[in-house]
Amino acid sequence: MPARTDKTTDPHLLAGLLLARRGQAYFSRKLNELRNDRLDAPSLVEGWTRRHVVAHVGLNARALTRLTEWAATGVETPMYASPTERDQEIEFAATLPARALRNLCAHAAVHLDVEWRDLSEEAWHAPVRTALGRVVPASETVWMRTREVWVHAVDLENGGSFDDFPAELVDRLLADVVGAWRRRLGPDGVPQLVLEPVDRERAVPVAEFGTVADGTASPEAVALRGTAADLTRWATGRGGAGVVASNGGPVPAPPRWL
Repeated sequence: MPARTDKTTDPHLLAGLLLARRGQAYFSRKLNELRNDRLDAPSLVEGWTRRHVVAHVGLNARALTRLTEWAATGVETPMYASPTERDQEIEFAATLPARALRNLCAHAAVHLDVEWRDLSEEAWHAPVRTALGRVVPASETVWMRTREVWVHAVDLENGGSFDDFPAELVDRLLADVVGAWRRRLGPDGVPQLVLEPVDRERAVPVAEFGTVADGTASPEAVALRGTAADLTRWATGRGGAGVVASNGGPVPAPPRWL
């Protein structure tokens, strides 16, 4: 019989699974609050309706399930056959009747959770490859899903807010975004900014030169200030409300995150 509780006993991984499951519950609640006739309205993702967001979140669960099955069996099962196929799947799923679309999203989430639950300690460390080509341990699928469900709950534009996110999630998201910028843009292309959350003790330098030893901004750096939630919303491309620049100028658009 499959396990009824998580096989893993790793406390860090269990905490991550709990955060992902809380995010799924949050996304599901925001989706359930939407009437069917409001699914065709625009989302916060440029060019996507709410239908596209729901389709993407459901299909993302299926894709991550393929990675967990890869880890469990050793048989390579990529997230997607190609970026083109991924986009086509989202476009098609977005056209499903509302009930079918909701069922796709809900059932895919349950399937992923069952695969996580039954994954052995050893399999959690098995290498798998993300859609971007990174080779990561299967445990990385937990954070990948966590980002999707929490952030896309906001993208439904149905009352979801970064202010609702747990503090540890906000901090990790902000670090994740800054890390992605550094990897993709390099030291010469990364914005010369320092992010200064007014409700945290330390700044987050985007460019390495941007802070001095005590964590405060160096004189030549432009600081963006706001709550950690506001700065994370801006960094993920969801708007700059609540964020101000130390030089009095306009708040710049952030680089692409994912």
